[in-house]
Formats: sequence, structure tokens, C-alpha cells
Amino acid sequence: MDRETEPPVGATTDLPHDRVTVQRFRETFPRARWSDRLNAWFVPGRTAGKRIGRWLAEMEAEADAFADEKGRDAFAFEPIESRYLEAALSGLQIRTPYSRAIVTEIREIPLARWDADRRLWTVPYRSLDELRRRWPAIEAAAERNEPDVRKARREALKGTEEEEASKARTSERRRKRYPVPVDDMPPFDRAIGTHAGVVIFTETHGELADPEIVSAFYFQPPPNGEHAWAAWRPGSLEELVATWPARTPPGEREVARGWWVPDLEELRTARQKARSKRRAELRRQGDDVRLQNLLSGDK
Repeated sequence: MDRETEPPVGATTDLPHDRVTVQRFRETFPRARWSDRLNAWFVPGRTAGKRIGRWLAEMEAEADAFADEKGRDAFAFEPIESRYLEAALSGLQIRTPYSRAIVTEIREIPLARWDADRRLWTVPYRSLDELRRRWPAIEAAAERNEPDVRKARREALKGTEEEEASKARTSERRRKRYPVPVDDMPPFDRAIGTHAGVVIFTETHGELADPEIVSAFYFQPPPNGEHAWAAWRPGSLEELVATWPARTPPGEREVARGWWVPDLEELRTARQKARSKRRAELRRQGDDVRLQNLLSGDK
């Protein structure tokens, strides 16, 4: 079977580019191999992800024992004054309105973690320098996404062409359809990169897509090319993890066509979204169970 459709079982990881770390990694994982295709280390085995996670946790625990103390002293000397940031003994806590821009910025901060129970981000003091560098963008995005500010923006947009365009985009995306070339259909039932993100195409009935709709909401189609609507769904976490990525980003031909094999960066973004969705589902299930227990206790 083709390698792209049946990738080897295992997990990948990025490492700092220093000789000592790589040497220790190879001593712990003697079967690990560098993959030019993935631009990462690949460890075979069904439990590879868990074993890599444990090793990274141990490495993190062995890191500079004074890093957090130094960061805590630096923060005490020059604190970040903001209603969105709170200093705790274990680290810095960030609680903001939701914003994709905020999530993108925080994910670039080393060792930042999302606490699903408390609904906030935690950042260790050792990552203070990177947090300080990204804080203006984080705080600005938080202020833009305060409920009253968003409401004021919505009120200001009422009746404008911008509001109508926004409603049209939202309505179109909810249809979960995407234009694909009639003479160059994508594979179905596997993760595919598109201008709308990584999706899994499920079927097409051959209905031709209006070129004006394609150019307005998706991408600029090539002249004299016909596109048909294809239905899609988001990929599950398991499907996205099992997808073997392309070695390089899509070329001009793939971008003009509208679909391509996703590269590692695209898959990482899609996997992060899938993990967030999975956590939200598990949290809702837990809330439902707790509610049922409360109701049964009242009887």
C-alpha cells in the first residue's frame, strides 16, 4: 500500500539543536531516526508519543533550577501591570476573553499551558522574557474582544456593507462545502489542505460552483476552469495524527488548484484545534455527569 495512505506507527518531536540534548535523546531512543520529510525526529512504536512526553518532562524538570527564581525576581523588579495578568507562586496566570490572535501568541511562549478547569493560561516565570515581548499584542487583542467592545463594534456595523459581507461569509462557511476542480478531484476520506484549512472531503454530487462565489469566499479560480462543490467535515484528532504530512508547503499549482497535501505546520494547527475540541467535549460530558449525579441525589 502507498506510504502516504499508511504512515508508519510512531511519533515525532522537535529538539533544541544542541549536541548534548540530541545525544541524550538518541541514548534514550536508540531506534529514533531523523526524517528530512518531517523535519523532525521520528520514534517508531505505538507508545512512542507517551514515551517522548515522559522524556521531555524529565528534561524540563532537569532544566535550570534557578530559571523560575530568576524570572520571579525579574517580574518583582519590573512587573507587567494588567488586569489580564496575575502573579501566582507557581507562575503567571493569564485570563482574557477568547481571541484566536491571543491563542496564537501564547502558544509561541515556551512552556505556556492551558488550564481547562480554571479557564486560564499559565506561564512559568522562566518564560517571562518571551511573555513580555508578546504582551502588547496579547493585551491589545484582549481589549478588542471584551464583550462590551465587541457589542459596540457590532452596533457600529449594523446596516453597513461590511456587516452584510460578514454575514454572507459566515452563512457560506456553515454550508461546509468547498469548490474542487472537476478534472482534478482531491482524495476523499483523508486530511487535505485547503484555503479554508485542513478538512476531510466526504462526497460530491457534481453540482457546479458559481465562479463568483468561489472568488468571493474561497480563492481566485483559474480562467476557464470548472469547479464542483464537495462536502467536507473536520478531521478527528486520530485522523489528523495519523496523516503523513507533505515535505514542503504547497506550490503555485496546488494553491491555484485549491487543495493539496498539508504540511507539518498545517497539521499541527489542525491538531491543536482538534485537541481543544476534544477537551471541550470531555468537559461537557463531565458537566453532564455531575449534573445527573446532583439530580439523582435530590430524588
